[in-house]
Amino acid sequence: MHGPPASSVGVDLLLATIRRRYRQVDADALADELGAGALVVDIRPVAQRRRDGSLLGSVVIDRNVLEWRLDPTSPHRIDEATPGRRVVVVCNEGFSSTLAVGTLLDLGLPDVTDLRGGYQALVAADRVPASGPEPPDLSPPPAPRPRI
Repeated sequence: MHGPPASSVGVDLLLATIRRRYRQVDADALADELGAGALVVDIRPVAQRRRDGSLLGSVVIDRNVLEWRLDPTSPHRIDEATPGRRVVVVCNEGFSSTLAVGTLLDLGLPDVTDLRGGYQALVAADRVPASGPEPPDLSPPPAPRPRI
């Protein structure tokens, strides 16, 4: 049996290191974030969204394309990702979203966070939004922009 490489920090330490770089949002505060105009991004896989329900008021972006859809320098950035707009990333339990936030901070997004405990924290706190628009799936690349 082989041990981890000498340079390995382990996922728990990695999560803790990333979380020191920002403040997470609690389930009780997500509605306020939406009301203040934050872009809430649901990165849960389709199977979890089907099983547990949609996060009304959010947009869906698959985790594997998240950086391209939110990077301000990417030609595949979504229109909703306007400069200076706060972004709240939501996964199922708050782990994948933390890793995503770390990458988005590295890309230079100034105001990005995630939901502590993920969608399951909303369920446990009975804070799943009961109204709002059905989330559009913005994972596919946007249509090519005309060249001027």
